[in-house]
Amino acid sequence: MVTVPPAQPEGERLPVAGPEAGWRILHHGVTGPHKARCQDYAEGRTLVVDDGPRSTQVLLLAAADGHGASPHSRSHHGARFAVEVFLGLAGEFAERAVRGQSLPRLRAEAQQRMPHDIVRAWEERCAEHLREHPLDTPPPAADEPPKRRDLLPYGTTLVGAVLTPGLVAAWQLGDGELTLVGQDTGGPLLPLAPVHPELGDETDSLCSRDAPMLMRVHWAPLARSARPPGLLMLSTDGLSKSFVDRAGFEEFARGFYTRLERTGLSAVQDDLPQWLARAAGYSGDDTTLVAAWYDRGNRKGRGVAEPAAEDSVYEAERPALPEDSE
Repeated sequence: MVTVPPAQPEGERLPVAGPEAGWRILHHGVTGPHKARCQDYAEGRTLVVDDGPRSTQVLLLAAADGHGASPHSRSHHGARFAVEVFLGLAGEFAERAVRGQSLPRLRAEAQQRMPHDIVRAWEERCAEHLREHPLDTPPPAADEPPKRRDLLPYGTTLVGAVLTPGLVAAWQLGDGELTLVGQDTGGPLLPLAPVHPELGDETDSLCSRDAPMLMRVHWAPLARSARPPGLLMLSTDGLSKSFVDRAGFEEFARGFYTRLERTGLSAVQDDLPQWLARAAGYSGDDTTLVAAWYDRGNRKGRGVAEPAAEDSVYEAERPALPEDSE
């Protein structure tokens, strides 16, 4: 199960109202029913980048869903490696963005270099682990080349995002969702949703042939006058599959943001385990969420009604996180 990360370091706050404004990170994961081990892994970090006399706070988020089927016996390791290598490379990317690298060059890096670097670094981590912990029996994939055959046990998806004061960038390989909600972005938006939904349990993977070419990229520079999203939410497909359709998932994301705005981080983090457990009960899959919410501060002064105590993420047989009743 994914644990709550340590308190974020202090850095520069983006200019919004409220004396305690700033990014808040929350996440949790649950194991699917009848599963011996959770194959998901997720992490969220804030990074403080020194740029001359200033310090700038940036966000790094990543979630991965190991495949878990018999050919992928080490996918829980693969998911963790994917998140770790992404956060390292994303931190370097964010530093270049904050320190003034041109947007055209950053965009080229995001679209061309980052997918190859992510896949290469993940393959190296898997190869290192395999050298230290050889498999008792080779994976059943005789038609694959040796390198690809060695990677199959570690197969996993990945979705990761970087947010700086001037940029939102994200990368995705395989299923899962990146969801943006609130402030100037409107939403919810799912900018990396595939044009044609994947069928059944089939999904692209870091162990796929041509994995860098299969990675989807979201690139969204922020104008000086624009506010960042109010919520960046990354989730594995155990959450989205608990809804009848995409509209239900979007309703959940909208309600999740509304609840954060009305009650703050602590109350939502306390309720998150039961919400995700309910989702896992519907989808039958491991279910993990990592999110960054921009707390504008002064909640009591915004004239927002507190939710009723009985409000719940799910109602009867229909998964939903409704906007709180007034």
